[in-house]
Amino acid sequence: MDQPKQDIPVALGGAPVFVQTGGSEGELDQWQQVTEEEAQVAYDMTLRNELSGGTSTVRDFEETWRKRFGSRFAITVINGTSALHSAMFGLGVGPEDEVIVPTYTWICSISPALILMARPVFCEIDPDTLMIDPEDVSRRITDRTKAIVAVHLWGNVCNMDALMKLSKETGVPIIEDCSHSHGATYKGRLCGTIGHVGAWSLQGSKPVSGGEGGVVATDDIDIFERACLIGQVNRVAGLDLITEKYKYLQPLGLGIKFRAHPLGVGIAAVQLQKLDELNKRRRDYIRAVELGLVDVPGVKSVSIYEGAEPAGFYGFPIHYVEEEVSGLSKEKFIEALQKEGLRARGNGYPLLHQLPLFAEGFDIFTGGRGPLCTPEMGGDYSGYQVGDFPITEEVCSRLIFLPVFSNPVEGAAEQVVAAIRKVVAHAEQLVVKG
Repeated sequence: MDQPKQDIPVALGGAPVFVQTGGSEGELDQWQQVTEEEAQVAYDMTLRNELSGGTSTVRDFEETWRKRFGSRFAITVINGTSALHSAMFGLGVGPEDEVIVPTYTWICSISPALILMARPVFCEIDPDTLMIDPEDVSRRITDRTKAIVAVHLWGNVCNMDALMKLSKETGVPIIEDCSHSHGATYKGRLCGTIGHVGAWSLQGSKPVSGGEGGVVATDDIDIFERACLIGQVNRVAGLDLITEKYKYLQPLGLGIKFRAHPLGVGIAAVQLQKLDELNKRRRDYIRAVELGLVDVPGVKSVSIYEGAEPAGFYGFPIHYVEEEVSGLSKEKFIEALQKEGLRARGNGYPLLHQLPLFAEGFDIFTGGRGPLCTPEMGGDYSGYQVGDFPITEEVCSRLIFLPVFSNPVEGAAEQVVAAIRKVVAHAEQLVVKG
């Protein structure tokens, strides 16, 4: 008897999984990121001319953030990059310093260091969790290391015990980049409050969004006050600073504006109230998919450290092992999934050490000045090559990203699993077809 078409991959002449649901994959997610509630807040703020500076809405949001995350101090900024810039400046990162960061992250996790004239030092990731590898970090610490950036990538959580132990032993502080992981915890503590300073992005696609925006938070007075100095020009003098140390520089600070737009903060304040519910829905969906793939060869869930509770879920990566599915290449596997109507994609971000900026160097400030100047440019930066981070390069070459549904219709996770199972079951035929 002929096999039903719905059981055959589209690439082999069958019917796509997501047509069986009565619609496309896009119709499986009912989430509406911005609602009438956010629009009303922005409308009311506009009529109040609450359009600039440290307004009451901005300060109320910062107070809410402090209480929710348990940080002594928190201040809003224009985006996640400026949050990391403020955090690095707060720690005193500057010329001749080094900042360690995993090579697998978004460029903005390290780009502020360049403007502060510090040099990036890349490191490997844990191949199972995709998080920064504390052991490799320890091998790269020198007397110039000024900070370590622990990126809670895709909503997963770094091994904060190992990182904080390393920090205590070496004196090198930890910056937590929580841009993907709003609400994530490690052994009961919220990410962003475990290291010396935390930074969040409120960019348009983040779990808590203001369109653009960011937050920097810390328990350290000096870090906080320095963060205020570099980006909060002309907020009301004295209301942000805690001590008298920098009072003589207020209200202009260093004359740099990283201030968040109040309308974005107002929208983010509404979104923050929805974060727990959003995280629950995304977590339930991802766990359902992962459970459905437990016995499927060729695909493996990303591991989680003991005591970690991922959140935010900015991405949904899985490991792909083509040797377990008749040698079907990752590219062909993704192509087959896409034909089933599933928006699968590749490894998410380019590896930073392979970008021309870091591989070949760049005379940032001209005249042989800056942390990325090679000997030909008048500096001593040696750059990076393919093969410098073999573990990260290998594991990232095998990553596949599945769609994240924030409010899926009933059965959406099962449809995702069905598409993957179908392609895996016919892998040998797909290899033969080529």
